[in-house]
Amino acid sequence: MLYMGIISVFISVALIVGSALYCTFIQRSIMQERLDELFTPNVASESRPSLMWEATPLQRYLAGAGELMPIRAQDRAKYMKFLAGAGCRKEGVSIFIGSKLILSLLLPGLFILLYPFSALHLLHSDFILLEITLAIIGYLLPSFWLLNRVKHRKLEIFHTLPDILDMLIICVEAGMGIDAALVKATDHPQFKGNPLAEEFKTTWMEIRAGKPHIEALRDMADRTMVDDVSALVTMFIQTERFGTSLTQALRIYSDNLRTRRCQAAEEAAAGTAVKMLFPIVFFMFPALFVALIGPAILSLKLLFN
Repeated sequence: MLYMGIISVFISVALIVGSALYCTFIQRSIMQERLDELFTPNVASESRPSLMWEATPLQRYLAGAGELMPIRAQDRAKYMKFLAGAGCRKEGVSIFIGSKLILSLLLPGLFILLYPFSALHLLHSDFILLEITLAIIGYLLPSFWLLNRVKHRKLEIFHTLPDILDMLIICVEAGMGIDAALVKATDHPQFKGNPLAEEFKTTWMEIRAGKPHIEALRDMADRTMVDDVSALVTMFIQTERFGTSLTQALRIYSDNLRTRRCQAAEEAAAGTAVKMLFPIVFFMFPALFVALIGPAILSLKLLFN
């Protein structure tokens, strides 16, 4: 009876919250669409910067839920920074927060629905503790995904930077300016879909739109969250300010990056011995001992029998 009461309360609360969110955001979306058609009738839907015009219905629902969730300005700014570092739009912070809220409700709800079909027999206190644990896990899962994506993207940028610098050196030596060299280098098929190439293209588009050159480069460094890119941007600013040779600076910086990449590979290779220790001890040595000592033990057993 207690379990049925818990299920009834959870389902009722979930239905009420879901209905309120659905009605609120569907009506808001319809009103925004009508207002946009009224005041900007000649603007194509592709050029609208609002998140609600570019997201799927699920993303709109998550964004609406995220807007209702109270969150500090510092946390929102931190999420926006990491979303930019993961290659996502900063406007997607509402979707990210909404996914945290929905998952923190979805996992406990799924456990309540599947509990009668499982072989578990939990006490009331254990059941509530497990529900709270699932809610915490659901809330933290998007953060783990975001951190993992930022890590992989930073690693890809780190490995791609020397190759793009080589293309920049070739373009600059051919007489191109730094902006034209960035566009030409990132248009190479080798860097198609590469995050660093996309960041360079975004920076070039911002410069063409009228953004100051130095500010656009610094924003690119902030978006990538990679120290090597920040150092590269600093080098660009210094060469532009003091009039030093850009080609020589790029060549020296590219050589240093390749040296660091080789050192990182050697460090990772040196750590494989320690990582292989536990699989060897727990999996290979027992089988080796059986193969070597097993026949001797059988022979001694037969001898004494």
